[in-house]
Amino acid sequence: MLFASLLVENNKEMKQILLTTILSFGLVTTTVAQEKFWSLNDCMRYAVENSPAVKKQTFTYDTYKAERNASVASFFPTASANVGAQYNFGRSIDPETNTYNNTSTFNNSYGLSTQIPIFTGGQLINQWLLGKSNVKMGKNDIQKKKDDLALETMQAYADVVYYKGTIKIAAEKLEESRRTLYKTKRQEELGLKGKADVAQFEAQVATDDYTLTHQQNLYNTALLTLKEKMNYPSDLELEVDTLLPDVSFVTVNENVNEIYGYAEENNPTSQQADFQLQAAKYQYRMSKGAMLPQIYFNAGISTNYFENLKSEASPASFNSQFKNNRGEYLGFTISFPLFNGLSKVTNLRRYRNNLRIAEETKTEVLRQLQNAVEQSVLDREGYAKEAIQMDKQVSSNDLAYRITLRKYEEGLMSSLDVQTSSNNLLTSKANLLQKKLMYLMKSKLVDYYKGKPLVEAEN
Repeated sequence: MLFASLLVENNKEMKQILLTTILSFGLVTTTVAQEKFWSLNDCMRYAVENSPAVKKQTFTYDTYKAERNASVASFFPTASANVGAQYNFGRSIDPETNTYNNTSTFNNSYGLSTQIPIFTGGQLINQWLLGKSNVKMGKNDIQKKKDDLALETMQAYADVVYYKGTIKIAAEKLEESRRTLYKTKRQEELGLKGKADVAQFEAQVATDDYTLTHQQNLYNTALLTLKEKMNYPSDLELEVDTLLPDVSFVTVNENVNEIYGYAEENNPTSQQADFQLQAAKYQYRMSKGAMLPQIYFNAGISTNYFENLKSEASPASFNSQFKNNRGEYLGFTISFPLFNGLSKVTNLRRYRNNLRIAEETKTEVLRQLQNAVEQSVLDREGYAKEAIQMDKQVSSNDLAYRITLRKYEEGLMSSLDVQTSSNNLLTSKANLLQKKLMYLMKSKLVDYYKGKPLVEAEN
């Protein structure tokens, strides 16, 4: 009976344990499913898709398309229609006798006219070319805005990952200092260590605790900056994937001239300077064309209906007057700009100077782009070498810290030696993390100058 009762109790306990395990597993599974770790590509894509700056640039691009369509429509004839009604009283001209008399009349006029530009000094053609160029520039400006925002997001993302890593390093350092402090206190109770050693490690624990708090504050600031770049709601959680990919830091001999040659032709920064130069050329040509005579062809047709309101005779019918009073005209208009307050001359000088400014700006932009390409390649190679050396330094500092700690416990080293060795290890770990992040960023930047998009397409 005793065995049977124990068996029943054991079965109940097993069922409770099994049920608790299943519920716990389901809770953990649900929690994990709800969490999302944002990768760099996820953050950049979200920033690009939700950026007000990109949306505003899209609206500007739509305006450029409307202006292009208007420039095309300017080649076509302009047409206008007018209808007028006029009631005259007192002394007025009688259209039938062409004399003044004192009467009341009603006049209803209709007209239709058209105008065709024949020669405008090339203004219409250059306006059309400017519209086409601006449409391309608007599309390029959208891509440039996306790329600039993606680069800013990448920098903010790297800061978050870095400070997340330093928090982990600082927490490990604090835990190690607390364990050493505990051992030192026990040794002090046994008479193996003095109070000075205990005070030294208490100060070290306090310093490590402050360092951890400081790194947490820096992380919160970096996370807020990342949310700002992404236009992400600040009240929502944002878990960043801090797992760095395995990278083999191998130096590669890149042909900087080839990378710059491709970037000069295809990078949005260089294309933007080129489009601005083209726009300045077309505007300068239009200002010169405004100095030339302009020729237009005009044509029109008009008719009217007249009625003397005080005449006893009945007026002619509306249909007969509408037909008999009809008149047509054809003509050419030539206008010569003689003097308009020097406004055309001023515009000519303004757009000529704008053209020269655009030429200098393009030269400056290309030079900066070349420097950026060269600097990115040099930085990538430099960070690769530094990361290799820093990895070795971390291993050496870790070994040195373990040896120093063991010797301290044996009484062969002072607490100050342990503190110095520990700080060296902490600094080398933080530097290694920084070099890895900078190498990854510079590698992505070099690939960007080669033509690889910053934001990868979503699978």
